[in-house]
Amino acid sequence: MEHVPREKTPILVIDDDEALLMSIKATITSSGIMEPALLSDSRSALDFIGRHDFHLVILDLIMPHMGGIELLERIKEEFPAIECVIVTAVDDTSSAVQAMKYGAYDYLVKPLNSEKLIITITRALERYDLRNKLTLFEGSQSFSDLRDAEAFKEMVCADKAMALVFHQAEVAAPTDYNVVITGESGTGKEMLARIIHRLSNRAEGPFVAVNMAAFNKSLFEDDFFGHVKGAYTGALGEKKGFFEESQGGTLFLDEITELEKGLQGKLLRVIQERELYRLGSSKTRDIDMRIISATNRDMKLSIQEGVFREDLFYRLNMFHINIPPLRERRGDIMPLARHFLRKHAGLNGKRITSISSDMTDLLLMYSFPGNVRELEHIMAKAVLLEEGDTLTVRSDSDLYVSLQSEDSKEGLLPLEEMERRHIRRVLESTGNNRTHAARILGIGLRTLQRKIKTLDD
Repeated sequence: MEHVPREKTPILVIDDDEALLMSIKATITSSGIMEPALLSDSRSALDFIGRHDFHLVILDLIMPHMGGIELLERIKEEFPAIECVIVTAVDDTSSAVQAMKYGAYDYLVKPLNSEKLIITITRALERYDLRNKLTLFEGSQSFSDLRDAEAFKEMVCADKAMALVFHQAEVAAPTDYNVVITGESGTGKEMLARIIHRLSNRAEGPFVAVNMAAFNKSLFEDDFFGHVKGAYTGALGEKKGFFEESQGGTLFLDEITELEKGLQGKLLRVIQERELYRLGSSKTRDIDMRIISATNRDMKLSIQEGVFREDLFYRLNMFHINIPPLRERRGDIMPLARHFLRKHAGLNGKRITSISSDMTDLLLMYSFPGNVRELEHIMAKAVLLEEGDTLTVRSDSDLYVSLQSEDSKEGLLPLEEMERRHIRRVLESTGNNRTHAARILGIGLRTLQRKIKTLDD
């Protein structure tokens, strides 16, 4: 069987059971989605796909001639942009994980639930569109292209590395995808999560932030699922858990990789079924929230080490945003430093209006292992100790000591030599583009040219 509707369609369904093909077609068209193309012979699938512009392929796991996993793998090799959904009569976790590894968007079990099928199709098509939008920004990263630059004003940034992060957030926000934000401690993961929430269709709903490292089994079930009156000794009334508290909004799970593996299955079930039982209750409660997770760890390495469930990873990681560390976006250091100077000078009633050139040099040479959070701590301490109207090196001797420790293998270096080495590194990283290097260093072009003359003196 080979059927192509008159109107161009983005959906193809492949299954050797023609009756099931017609049933899926009826479900899709009755929901208002465009009529899908149908194919019953998996052997002709790749040629068929090559002759049409499909965005989504729904395929059976077990078919004669070419099975679903093999076909999935070949589709993703030849047409990587196409989203794929596996359908099977076997509810097997290992098959689901294998399908996700090869790039499947989702895994549905027969008999198909019509509502879940339509939701899956809608979201898969949304992700196809979302990925196409992102390719527009990956080539040229610019803050000027943001639709709502005002939404990001609390994240002070000038480096182009953050422009892509902001574009990713803007593109992901209107969808209902679960998002994983990765980045070192202190890069601003929760701040970005709150911005995504405010830009989303759930902005009127609550934003509930939870640190997953704080929970063991006894705390997790009560705090996340809630309880009914009398569920246990001391349960004097009903209690909503975090899932219900975030109803209609966003649940932010910080340090997600710290959750005990035994509890990860409970989280997975709620994500998959969109329902839960409060402790002490046999009544199901529907859940409607979006999950944004964050971690400073490599989630794939955590999976390899056996401390994080792979199936949970695929449910959480529908969209991924990585925030680069501050040392990789040095163009942000001085704008952030000046921002924190104004903030903490105001909080402490001080009239400090500028940062000395020596202090600027130190800040630009430091690697900031604690990222933006560490930079704020440095500026807050320096403001507190500074007695003049210009922030100087004298106000934070610890910063100089930290810089010296970074170069401890070569012994303690004079500040002038550290500055020379840093200027050389910046010039090398910019391909000797002096205008770009001056912007990264936070100094004027003429000042840089003057310093360059002394490099080899």
